[in-house]
Amino acid sequence: MFFHSIHVSFYSHHRRHSSPPPSYSFAFPLLRVALTLTVLCLARLSPAAAGSLYNLVYKGCANQTFSGGGAAYGQTLAALSSSLTAQASNSKFYKTTASAYGGQSIFGLFQCRSDLSPSDCSDCVGRLPPMWSSLCGDAAAARVQLAGCYAMYQVSGFPQVSGTQMLYKTCGSGGGGGDFEVKRDTAFSQLQSGVAGGQGFYATSYGSVYTMAQCEGDLSTGDCSDCVAQAIQKSEVECGGAASGQVYLDKCYISYSYYANGVTTAGGGGSVRGEYWQTGKTVAIVVGGAAGVGFFIICLLFARSVMKKKEGE
Repeated sequence: MFFHSIHVSFYSHHRRHSSPPPSYSFAFPLLRVALTLTVLCLARLSPAAAGSLYNLVYKGCANQTFSGGGAAYGQTLAALSSSLTAQASNSKFYKTTASAYGGQSIFGLFQCRSDLSPSDCSDCVGRLPPMWSSLCGDAAAARVQLAGCYAMYQVSGFPQVSGTQMLYKTCGSGGGGGDFEVKRDTAFSQLQSGVAGGQGFYATSYGSVYTMAQCEGDLSTGDCSDCVAQAIQKSEVECGGAASGQVYLDKCYISYSYYANGVTTAGGGGSVRGEYWQTGKTVAIVVGGAAGVGFFIICLLFARSVMKKKEGE
């Protein structure tokens, strides 16, 4: 379908004596502080706030330009962009064609990584249409891949390419050493089995090697399996014994990373990445700590009111 890319959150008490009732007003600012800190921590730790989701991986721009004229191009592309972004909070994959304004119609699609939340997907896709123009000008076709999502468009009649054509690859520096390649190949085998089982998105780990694959949303199980197999083969050839790598084909992509201290995500094909699992654990600690602070403040207030009551009797 595409072309080879170039880059890349007490109670009231009545006293029998005339002394004023104990004040609890000081507690509310403390509670507000605790709750505010919790919200801030959650916002900071949320994957949606992680800039890595929006990091540019690569961009591909066609050499040909849109032939319908500047105004027609802008109107048609704007209509396509609006249609795509409107669907991003409801779907992880969507494709459509925008009607032409005095020229060629434009086909486009977006896809988010399947482990993203709806809000993360929407945020990610919302960044892409402006990047088409800023990175590719008035190109007849463009594809921009971020770490968490990608979107592409092409004018009607644009030449098609093989779904297994390699668009981009990157290989980490340094090798895994030891029996790394055996572990990586076993992880790749598990990845292929997961995809062949009808999972268009699959992640797994073996022997400290984390792997992930995703196919284009409407690809059949068989075509997805074939595409991932091709991506794995290309990664072995292109990256050799490198400890990490990413290979993006037109219809699928894979990535793998070797962690010397072990992968934090559970093995066996979970769909949540290791750092997300770690983030979830940290969030639980933060929320628990904030709740503990609030409970401690309430206990202090209760003890204070009891002591003042005894003093007044």
